[in-house]
Amino acid sequence: MAAHPSLGTVYLVGAGPGDPELLTVRAHGLLCSCDALAYDALVPSPLLALPPPTCHKVFVGKRRGHHFVSQKSTNAMLAQLASTHKTIVRLKGGDPFVFGRGAEEAAHLHALGVPVQVVPGITAGIAVPAYIGLPVTHREAGSSVTFVTGHELVDKERHGVNWQALATATDTLVIYMGIHSLGMIVAELLAGGMDPATPAAAIQQGATALQKQVIGPMAALPQLVQEQGLQAPAIVVVGKVVDQRIPACAPPLPKAEMPIPVPTTVATIQVS
Repeated sequence: MAAHPSLGTVYLVGAGPGDPELLTVRAHGLLCSCDALAYDALVPSPLLALPPPTCHKVFVGKRRGHHFVSQKSTNAMLAQLASTHKTIVRLKGGDPFVFGRGAEEAAHLHALGVPVQVVPGITAGIAVPAYIGLPVTHREAGSSVTFVTGHELVDKERHGVNWQALATATDTLVIYMGIHSLGMIVAELLAGGMDPATPAAAIQQGATALQKQVIGPMAALPQLVQEQGLQAPAIVVVGKVVDQRIPACAPPLPKAEMPIPVPTTVATIQVS
């Protein structure tokens, strides 16, 4: 549908993986000038101070097992904000189009005639390993890389990812949101023929002051994660590239920051 000229524009903006200094110049400009902001739980908290004092802010974050606002309600809220505001930033951790439901929100807004633009962000699957000095590709260790979500089993009755096929189909696996399903994922990869000794790493809250990682053989990774108490959000990397890690080249971690404030109540939108 053609964009309606009387409606504001919704910008689907990637906030990056955690370090606020990784925000793009375009994203910074939009945040500093927007009059409405809908933000997720995983965006760097300093970014919330960038909009003008008059900006209308709405928390639409999700935590594992607890969605403060459903996706359907978020879609409706964005459309409603476009009817009352000129510049709306929908701020998402990482990149809006990489496991961020940005495409769903864009399609919904486009169907209603709401102008919408995507502003890419640095995705966690690349940046988080880099923050421990780990490349996801390497001429001698990984000429192919596959980005996959490990979270899809939460709302589905059957596997949507063929883990056994992936075991031998790619040099490097970068797994988003897979820390809680790691035991199942490793079992499936082993069943698909992956060498149990394949190097692997799990990185908790990468590119933040709370970053923590464990590294070891793929088959032992679930036990190592449990012993070290790693929790979501986390990125898992599996492949020979893990042995190419150079810790000295990792960027400095940002200073400690306050977590995103999670409101006890949120605005509600009536969805028909």
